[in-house]
Amino acid sequence: MLNTALRDAVMRVLPRVTTPAQYAGGELNSVAKDHRQVRGKLCLCFPDAYTIGMSHHGLQVLYTIMNNDPQWACERAFTPWLDFERELRGNALPLYGLESFTPLREFDVVGFSLQYEVGYTNVLTMLDLGGIPHYSTDRRVTDPLVIAGGPGAQNPELLAPFVDLFVIGDGEQSLPWVMNQWVTLKERALRDGDVSFRRRQEMLAEIAGTAPWVYVPMFYEHEYHADGTIAAVNRTRADVPAEIASCTIDCDLGAIPLPTRPVVPFVQTPHDRIAIEIMRGCPHQCRFCQSTVIKRPLRLRSVEEIVRGALESYRNTGTNEISLLSLSTSDYPHFEELVKRMHETFMPLGVNVSLPSLRINHQLRSLPSLMKGVRKGGLTLAPEVARDDMREQIRKKIKNEDLYVGCREAFKNGWQKVKLYFLCGLPGERTVDLDGIIEMAETIAQISKEATGRYQEVVASVSNFVPKPHTPYQWNGMQTREYFRWAGDYLHRQKTQRSVKVKQHDIETSLLEGILTRGDRRVAAGLYEAWRRGARMDGWKECFRPELWWQSFRDLGIDLDFYTHRQRPVGERLPWDHVNVKKGRAYLEKEQSRSVIQLQVMADAVGGTGCGG
Repeated sequence: MLNTALRDAVMRVLPRVTTPAQYAGGELNSVAKDHRQVRGKLCLCFPDAYTIGMSHHGLQVLYTIMNNDPQWACERAFTPWLDFERELRGNALPLYGLESFTPLREFDVVGFSLQYEVGYTNVLTMLDLGGIPHYSTDRRVTDPLVIAGGPGAQNPELLAPFVDLFVIGDGEQSLPWVMNQWVTLKERALRDGDVSFRRRQEMLAEIAGTAPWVYVPMFYEHEYHADGTIAAVNRTRADVPAEIASCTIDCDLGAIPLPTRPVVPFVQTPHDRIAIEIMRGCPHQCRFCQSTVIKRPLRLRSVEEIVRGALESYRNTGTNEISLLSLSTSDYPHFEELVKRMHETFMPLGVNVSLPSLRINHQLRSLPSLMKGVRKGGLTLAPEVARDDMREQIRKKIKNEDLYVGCREAFKNGWQKVKLYFLCGLPGERTVDLDGIIEMAETIAQISKEATGRYQEVVASVSNFVPKPHTPYQWNGMQTREYFRWAGDYLHRQKTQRSVKVKQHDIETSLLEGILTRGDRRVAAGLYEAWRRGARMDGWKECFRPELWWQSFRDLGIDLDFYTHRQRPVGERLPWDHVNVKKGRAYLEKEQSRSVIQLQVMADAVGGTGCGG
């Protein structure tokens, strides 16, 4: 049911904003249902720009699942860019679902996908523009249920005051269940004529008491020691779980249908291609990686299903590139068979097949020959570190020889660029580890010269390490601003090859990510204050104002060092401990202890010297 009045009002302001097509709706394969013919209305909210949200595979998956059920209408909303936000506010227009121009406040459920902590102010912007009370304690039965999931939900405390309910784990099964439960309880409350906050509380408690993977923050309080550390997380009522489990699809991914009619955006996006998830989870256990912990166990799709789904998606979209997604694509058990089948199927159609997230292993050696005839771009690889002893420390067991042979074959077969992802600031990092980054990049540049007769571009992309919740490094402190500046300058000074480029992630953004990733519920006040003072689209360099954040934290007495840089004792209660992961805290403690022993061995081997600013 189209809200024509709001649509017409929006259309009048769109000529005054950049890329207006992202706010117009009506894209190919979008689903607009008559709200009068469904039981409930859901809006999937992605707290970032349209171009980023429409590149996210998970959004397309949930959109398809929910709209395949005739009792639900599922729509999409994204964070408006600053110019459109000004137009909405200046004209007293609400943020809306793209399919029907229904204001967010009129949906039954509003669900946020939390992919990047630096985007948390976007959640507040969308609630505010959508006409939804910011705080969960200010909402009544007639207000939308505000839920959130995704990697950011692994530490839900930063958004605890603003989100009614967090879903931990896989969303394909949990989202339809929550939708049905909430709409059923809401229908009952409306029949009873009771739309009070107290009734809403009881509805939330009933959901939380039924599903072990649901976390309702308002039913939990933090108790603190004198030094500011957490003493306990106490329930305010006995009918909700003391600890939160994770919702997991235990079967093969074949039980979850692929989104073979994905919405095709009107505007170009960073990942302007069909995405097919071939595998969920990772067979490896890198200590720095949160995804490998929270996405267990390993689950697969069959080769036949992948090829069939990719072909159907191509026919429904006309998109000329297909991306095979997983945390480690070349670890897919039938990798060579899959690549050959995709090549045979899509090369005659002129469709490119891209393979992100390639692991550096023996499969990399044969990949270039398997992909002959396919349009070549850049080969993207993630060695993370360059020295063998540091690889043992982070538990990423790869071999430089596989990397170099794979790159040589890629250059011979027409690849023209290699991008390498590294981490800076890992526990125990030494100057020789930074040297290794440059040595590896320049070795690959030399290989390109030998293979092609000229130096090809090699990019070393360096991320500043943020210890994530639910990883063995969760107790480690993050390096300081001064260290990251020194390390970045050092890397640039060591570089000698012109064809090698070093790109370091923005340090201030990494520091903000650190506190928003590792903070507790007290930091939520700083988040809200920064948003109130104008923090918007903080993941975008042109919008990010770091001093606004640091001043907001200082004014509220929030100590960045306490949350970000402090080494935490293994026995300390962490803000996210009540959210369980697959192997539990005991496994993480064991891995942390092994890491400490290995760090000492590394330090002894080089006489105890490390990096310095």
